[in-house]
Amino acid sequence: MTHIDPGAGLEPVHPVAPRATRPAGLTRAEVAERVARGLVNDVPVRSSRSLGEIVRGNVFTRFNAIIGVLWVVTLFVAPIQDSLFGFVILANTGIGIVQEWRAKKTLDSLAVIGEARPAVRRDGGAVRVPTSQIVLDDLVLIGPGDKIVVDGVCVEAEGLEVDESLLTGEADPVVRHPGEQVMSGSFVVAGGGAYQATKVGREAYAAQLAEEASRFTLVHSELRSGISTILKYVTWMMVPAALGLIVTQLVVKSSDFKNSVARTIAGIIPMVPEGLVLLTSVAFAIGVIRLGRKQCLVQELPAIEGLARVDTVCLDKTGTLTEGGMDVTALKPLGGADESRVREVLAALGASDPRPNASLRAIIDAYPDGGDGDRRPVTTLPFSSARKYSGAAFRDGDGEVTGWLLGAPDVLLSPEDPALAETGRLNEQGLRVLLLARAARDLHGPDPERGARPVALVVLEQRLRPDAAETLRYFADQDVRAKVISGDNAVSVGAVAHKLGLPGRAVDARRLPADRADMAKEVDRATVFGRVTPRQKREMVGALQSEGHTVAMTGDGVNDVLALKDADIGVSMGSGSEATRAVAQIVLLNNSFATLPSVVAEGRRVIGNITRVATLFLVKTVYSVLLAVLVVCWQVEYPFLPRHLTLLSTLTIGVPAFFLALAPNKERARPHFVRRVMRYSIPGGLLAGAATFATYLLARHHYTGADALAAETSAATLTLFLISMWVLAIVARPYTWWRLALVAAMGVAFLFVLTVPWLQDFFALRLVGNTMPWAAVGVAVVAAAALEVVWRWVGRRFPV
Repeated sequence: MTHIDPGAGLEPVHPVAPRATRPAGLTRAEVAERVARGLVNDVPVRSSRSLGEIVRGNVFTRFNAIIGVLWVVTLFVAPIQDSLFGFVILANTGIGIVQEWRAKKTLDSLAVIGEARPAVRRDGGAVRVPTSQIVLDDLVLIGPGDKIVVDGVCVEAEGLEVDESLLTGEADPVVRHPGEQVMSGSFVVAGGGAYQATKVGREAYAAQLAEEASRFTLVHSELRSGISTILKYVTWMMVPAALGLIVTQLVVKSSDFKNSVARTIAGIIPMVPEGLVLLTSVAFAIGVIRLGRKQCLVQELPAIEGLARVDTVCLDKTGTLTEGGMDVTALKPLGGADESRVREVLAALGASDPRPNASLRAIIDAYPDGGDGDRRPVTTLPFSSARKYSGAAFRDGDGEVTGWLLGAPDVLLSPEDPALAETGRLNEQGLRVLLLARAARDLHGPDPERGARPVALVVLEQRLRPDAAETLRYFADQDVRAKVISGDNAVSVGAVAHKLGLPGRAVDARRLPADRADMAKEVDRATVFGRVTPRQKREMVGALQSEGHTVAMTGDGVNDVLALKDADIGVSMGSGSEATRAVAQIVLLNNSFATLPSVVAEGRRVIGNITRVATLFLVKTVYSVLLAVLVVCWQVEYPFLPRHLTLLSTLTIGVPAFFLALAPNKERARPHFVRRVMRYSIPGGLLAGAATFATYLLARHHYTGADALAAETSAATLTLFLISMWVLAIVARPYTWWRLALVAAMGVAFLFVLTVPWLQDFFALRLVGNTMPWAAVGVAVVAAAALEVVWRWVGRRFPV
């Protein structure tokens, strides 16, 4: 168990006004005693795999086992140059381990930055501690947006409402009173209070769930599952082809035993697309490192891929398009209300809320000294996204208790109230308007807003994020539709959206149809939605998904949690509530909406490039299986030694694939990965294998003598290299200067091998005469032309 200093990592918190009845919490000595007994919330939540898991995951794979056995055999029966494929695999595996280890360090460092630090009361004062340092019986303080991190019993409650939907599936908040149980994994939507920890560590209800949700993973993505599917089919093809090849080379042919073994291994090795899995892991890991440098925490690695597939992004206005802070720009008393009295009430409302939201914080900043500092609320009604207002009741000097409400005018006022016209004019300017109203009913009774008398309008100006307009333009350019979903007034939200250059009509979500199909059509058509409740946000995300859209949801408030959880990709701001950070797959630690295009671009780079290079690997697999089948049917020696295919794989697949996988790629990721790859790999591999074997058969008829097999192999190698180069040239399109240079460099490297004497001897490649080499080139040219025609026909005939 990790040693914890009971005084380490503590951050003081500005305490709420002290009350005589409040428990003081544990003492330093009591904390130390519980730490010594191991009663600590020491759950090993990690953002990445351990070093041992990284090594095992990269080394102990099915294909590494196959290649490892063949490599050991080759070391005993063939020259070292026929064993080069083993050293290449070692180098590739090492690269994979190093890159994932770098990604782990990046993730771990970012996870520390974004780690939640709940407030606990110890020795009578409030301090913040890491979640892992909460001990049994600690008194944990909670407010709106806070996640309940361990199981406990409520000790204090001031209008405390808890959302347990992540545990129970029920979206309605539950009111909690002292003495009632609260469960880890739930979060506070309104009010505040404190609870005493009764279960910590692995005993907590949601501990295992939280650990799984935060772990570095490479599963549950279309890309990874697609590659697994391909590898399964490859295995099925490989086994009978390899068995037939072994029998043919070792039994049917009476050639030298060691040479037969080497050629058998040469036929099996290229069937394994071992580099495809490695390259995918490396591409993802490098993506994590690149995003980490931009303060973007990827809590679940497939989120990079998921965001690349997104075609609709739902944006919460506050904290995403606008900055969290606001400024009070005007106060408009209604019905002859005394402005000084209004200021006093607003100041008192601000002082009554220990956890003010952005709107109330702006009011506190504007009227810090307007009210009686000693006034205590008789009762409070915390702000709730579902209600759209908050309130408090105060005892006046004459002993009378007066209730006040502060919130959305169109919720607190009747539709015919004249104050709504003024509110509408202000909303059209993009301003946010709150109504101060005198309550006519008990704040904790049913419908406390009914009969409320309007007293004043508070006008607030929202601060637009300077990078929001540019980011929205990026999404428009990338064919990703942006939809603004907000709890604010629809007209005001629409005005903000238009200021940022986002076209489309604004819709009041209260008027959306209840039917799921009708709602889906309306949500699909419109762009801006106001007065959206947390439940509606969730329903709107589901409606968009039902129309076939891949949806990303951004947000930072507790009212966004349900939608973030249900969206294909949830994106939270680092400064957002603890609950939103817990359910989001991506956390923007720098709170910059402008980082989102980088995440989209990184995902598109990874997915687009892996789809591109997968074709290279699988063309090799297909032509290797075909060559093995043809060799078995014709009962001839396998045309290649391992060194030949190592050279071809390195120049036409390995080196180019590495550069192509890391290149920029802005194309939106499309579904059906397996179909997209195989529709090109199968015809490409069949043409390459058939052309190579045709050259091999021609060479067998042309060459005679003791060195005939070596000359036949060289001619077949030339044809296979030229066709593979043409496959590479097609995959590398559209051309840029560096892609042309890459293809040309590979061609020059092969030419170098053919012309330098010691390389000719090392790779056993020597073109004999003029007839067969030119025949090999001719066969390759015909196959390349056929490849162009077939691939274009496949693209038209089998669109994806």
